Amino acid sequence: MTASVATAEPEGRINTGFVLLIASAAAIGGFLFGFDSAVINGAVPGIQTSFGSSSAGTGFAVASILLGSAVGALIAGPLADRIGRPRSLFVTGFLFAITAITTAVAPTEVIFTAVRFVSGIAVGAASVVAPAYIAEVSPAPMRGRLTSLQQLGIVVGIFIAFLVDYAITLAAGGVNEPFWFGLDAWRCMFLTEAIPAAVLVVAALVIPESPRYLVANGHEAEALTVLRRIEPDTPESKVADIKATVASAHKPSMRDLRDTRTGRIMAIVWIGIALAALQQFVGINVIFYYGTTLWEAVGFSADDSLQINLISGGINIIATLVAISLVDRVGRKPILFAGSIGLAVTLVILVVMFASGTTDSAGQLILPSPQNVIALIAANAYVFAFGVSWGPVVWVMLGEMFNNRIRGAALAVAVTAQWLANWLVTVSFPPILDRLGPSFAYGIYAFFALVSIVFVRRYLTETKGRELEQM
Repeated sequence: MTASVATAEPEGRINTGFVLLIASAAAIGGFLFGFDSAVINGAVPGIQTSFGSSSAGTGFAVASILLGSAVGALIAGPLADRIGRPRSLFVTGFLFAITAITTAVAPTEVIFTAVRFVSGIAVGAASVVAPAYIAEVSPAPMRGRLTSLQQLGIVVGIFIAFLVDYAITLAAGGVNEPFWFGLDAWRCMFLTEAIPAAVLVVAALVIPESPRYLVANGHEAEALTVLRRIEPDTPESKVADIKATVASAHKPSMRDLRDTRTGRIMAIVWIGIALAALQQFVGINVIFYYGTTLWEAVGFSADDSLQINLISGGINIIATLVAISLVDRVGRKPILFAGSIGLAVTLVILVVMFASGTTDSAGQLILPSPQNVIALIAANAYVFAFGVSWGPVVWVMLGEMFNNRIRGAALAVAVTAQWLANWLVTVSFPPILDRLGPSFAYGIYAFFALVSIVFVRRYLTETKGRELEQM
């Protein structure tokens, strides 16, 4: 009844330019999340050569950022509840800048892996704080589109990382050739991250605090000021509505995730955890972390593989823009359901195509024509299916499905599960590729795509058009 009444109310004026500006500023965290995660794609051959890494060692070096991300996600929610959203983004941007520089000069694989772990803490923090902030400052009619800016930032970051990798490799003449400051080209790829990190630090200093955070900490007048900068007609009763959903005798904590009647973790938290983990178990980041390695493994040249990465990154951006245009009109659940079907179909095609390959005298998998072309088309269709659905819409739902009191902690736990799932997929792919081939790996991801169809249909509830106070 409450939701239907809220939907029927006339929409007040919205200061679209202002809210778009502050949401975009927070989404720089998403850009750095995508860039930092994907920049290693083109650097993998250089890392292997410089450090003499095995496939397992390479997998751990790539995946170390994901373990750090799990830690960052777990601590970011409580940190954001304690010091505020913009200050948390400031700390995150500073950490991005420091680790970008230290990664570029790491002398050994152990130090490189350790710094990537610390960099992951920044990535994990950004993945929690940015969507929480955007959701909390966004008017309900625009929240889906604005929260999708987090994913747009991620996919643009991924694309720019691929472009930087390609441009630096081309300019230097190879990933292990000297480039800026006498550093190997692959090291300079990481160094470029310091620039957007500095932008995030500056942005965090100028964006206003979340009104939900302000109310929770007793700054009601300031909260009303921010709300009226976003929606000029906001009544004072809005602050009372927010206060009713955040009121408690203690600061928000992980204890709030338990049902006070049963003592068990709330069902909505488990649904959030499953949603976040499934986003990774469909295997999307294998394309973005190991795209170069994957396409070389099935017979494409190194140069062709880097160009395929650029195509995939561009398709991902287009798909995300399509999702942004649809999410507040079509709704979250229908988009996720259709996306799950698309992921399952394209992954099954990839399994069949990779299974049809042959090996040469060196044990290299070769896909004959037209299987190689079909695999390439299916892989990019898979990227599109993810980019238009599970990529952005999961972030939208995670930012809005939890109530005001538990959002910070619940989002932290769900995103931690996401990063752990991402780590498991990432660290397992190189040995699976070496021993069992890409067909087996993509068979696992296809299975989880099928699971996601059932999950969406049975467990997710539509959140389109509802105020955060109604969750």
